[in-house]
Amino acid sequence: MQRSPIKLVRSLESRKSSNSFRTLKPQSSLIDFSSNDYLGFSQDAQIYDASHNLLSDLDLKLNGATGSRLLSGNHLVYDLAEQMLADFHHVEAGLIFNSGYDANIGFFSAVPQRGDIIFYDELSHASIRDGIGSSNARSYKFKHNDLSDLKALIEKNSGDTNQFDIYVVTESVFSMDGDMPDLKKLSKLCEEFDCFLIVDEAHATGIFGAAGEGLVHQLDLQDKVFAQINTFGKAIGCHGAVILGSNLLREYLINFSRSFIYTTALSPHAVATIFCAYEKLKSDASEIENLKQNIKIFKDEIIFQELKLYFVDSQSAIQSCIIPGNSNVKLIAEYLKNNGFEVKPILSPTVSFGKERLRFCVHSYNSAEEIRTVLNLLGNFVKRS
Repeated sequence: MQRSPIKLVRSLESRKSSNSFRTLKPQSSLIDFSSNDYLGFSQDAQIYDASHNLLSDLDLKLNGATGSRLLSGNHLVYDLAEQMLADFHHVEAGLIFNSGYDANIGFFSAVPQRGDIIFYDELSHASIRDGIGSSNARSYKFKHNDLSDLKALIEKNSGDTNQFDIYVVTESVFSMDGDMPDLKKLSKLCEEFDCFLIVDEAHATGIFGAAGEGLVHQLDLQDKVFAQINTFGKAIGCHGAVILGSNLLREYLINFSRSFIYTTALSPHAVATIFCAYEKLKSDASEIENLKQNIKIFKDEIIFQELKLYFVDSQSAIQSCIIPGNSNVKLIAEYLKNNGFEVKPILSPTVSFGKERLRFCVHSYNSAEEIRTVLNLLGNFVKRS
């Protein structure tokens, strides 16, 4: 048998001993309270058929892009999709990346320069932190959604901003807690100190705004935000991401973003699916309304089941129930699974030790009965514990 590096072996043993060892599991047929498919678009036959028809109309019967977009992969459907995305989100331009991870890596490794400063929320997604780690800029985290802490850090480190740029990074909906920053106050703070604001809209795209434009547009802040990162693997139900902003930003990323330049482009089919999913958003808001109603039912049931003290306060589709301890939260998740519900336990070190949780994702297609039943099961288990 091939020899393995001892440090790898020890790391895996440590994960197993802390009950945080990860494995890949087959897809579940249980009632879904775990996926990011908030609007059910990943299963939408109308979008599937429309994507096929669009490719046929464009005579793009290709299984792959054939190369990077700077070589042979820049097919016509990219131009259509990026113009549509810019118009939909009310910005000058957009550039599609292969994933949200690639978008954040590509942005933060390329845009902030040596000598610049990045301030980021301490609960920022791993892709943001990895991108910042690849940057030559200095970086400082601020306390979660704490604008006073951010202001103090900016004042301490600002100096002569004619010599460098300051970037402030947050998410409109945080992926583990489901909570939101005060983007209006944050944008005013950035204006006051001449900072460039970047907002990751991964879990707000398709949910907030009249047609799912996101929280930035709902608050009419698109002209105050230097860059938005909108991903398509959540409510949009497919794959990829777009960085939205000015024409200058788009041109810069095309020239300097390594995760854009040095990768094979998404296939025409993937981009056509993005286009058609957005077309459905524009024409039919019923799934968004269903989701909003289900979030309200979920929050009302939390109160009815006397579970409010366990849940992080959230107005989004992400509702997190704090159950400290990897073993404890895995036990409750298994109990719900045995009763027909798929709810994922989120373990440390993905979240901080003591902040382990059940992460409920509410969907437009969950029924009121399913919501009440799963929370009744949770309430009964908690009361017996």
